[in-house]
Amino acid sequence: MIRLDIFSDPVCPWCYIGKANLDRALEAHPDHPFQIEWHPFQLSPQTPKAGVDRGDYLLRIFGTQERTVAAHVRLEELGREAGVAFNFEAIKTTPNTFDAHRLIHWAGLEGRQAAVVSALFRGYWREGRDIGRSQVLVDIATECGLDGAVIGRLLLGDADSDQIRARERNAREKGITAVPTFIVADQYALSGAQPPQLWAQVIDELAAQGKA
Repeated sequence: MIRLDIFSDPVCPWCYIGKANLDRALEAHPDHPFQIEWHPFQLSPQTPKAGVDRGDYLLRIFGTQERTVAAHVRLEELGREAGVAFNFEAIKTTPNTFDAHRLIHWAGLEGRQAAVVSALFRGYWREGRDIGRSQVLVDIATECGLDGAVIGRLLLGDADSDQIRARERNAREKGITAVPTFIVADQYALSGAQPPQLWAQVIDELAAQGKA
């Protein structure tokens, strides 16, 4: 197996599109060589724990309502190509995702990381769930087969917080400044929402090199 490390944030729309494109390529290549691990990278670590109003956040990012609408139209177009349906109107809050990254970490320990990552993206971008809230994270964990009571107790404290901060700090020290970023075999970096055709090419090249 070949490691595929993915640095992303559940509130990053490009990460959602990038995951959808990767998933399509992997489904078309069921014998792919990748062992995937998701890593924390907060786009807005300064966001308050309670989150911020989504409309205010977008105005700070884009400056005007017109530019916000244009950005959403573009994302909807790219989303359709990737098989992703955004529901921007359902999103009321831009959350702090630190606890979501803790949940992804715990899910990895239980072999449920892929399911939880998918549920977080879907929950935020399609269902408008506030994934900064502990109860929402407990619900998602339960839906993905984790022990919700255990997750709830962990979220009440600082369990693994230092580890998440250290991992994100290490990513930035390695030069990762944007997400999604994909690291193949701890050697090759791909940034952005790469199309499934590129992933198919990478898989084919690895097979041809005898690494798959």
